[in-house]
Amino acid sequence: MDADRPNPAPAHPAAIPGAPAHPAAPPGTPVHPATSGTPVKRILVPLGTLGAVASAFAYVGLVDPNQPGHYPVCPLFRFTGLYCPGCGGLRSAHDFITGHFAAAVHSNALAVTGYLLFAVGWVLWAVRSARGLPLRFAPSDRQWWLIGSVVVIFSVVRNLPFGSVLAP
Repeated sequence: MDADRPNPAPAHPAAIPGAPAHPAAPPGTPVHPATSGTPVKRILVPLGTLGAVASAFAYVGLVDPNQPGHYPVCPLFRFTGLYCPGCGGLRSAHDFITGHFAAAVHSNALAVTGYLLFAVGWVLWAVRSARGLPLRFAPSDRQWWLIGSVVVIFSVVRNLPFGSVLAP
């Protein structure tokens, strides 16, 4: 490009050949992928994500983590004997997918909470995507600190004698 010529302004996405036009957007408004296309096209990413998560759960459901040799040992537990926040997560997933919910909670209550939060978040994401609305998840600094505090407290308590009910 010549140094004396200014860069051309980017074209409106609808002006690009093959790009979908969005009739509700005024000219010059960028088109968000979640708001363009048919509901089936808009839900493909949430469905792909669900497929990947379901595949991982299916694998853990078929390959029992209680049998040694299939999965690596947690390095923190191996070298220190302390449980990290994820210790027992694979056993929890295996128990959850095979319908042993009490055992899943006993293996890792925080992981089970995460499974349930993922399910709720995924449903919200899928519904909003199908309607052409983007999902906005922007926790504040206070909320991030709260999440981190819960994880740290869970980790500390499960390693203390009175918190052995939280240990895997």
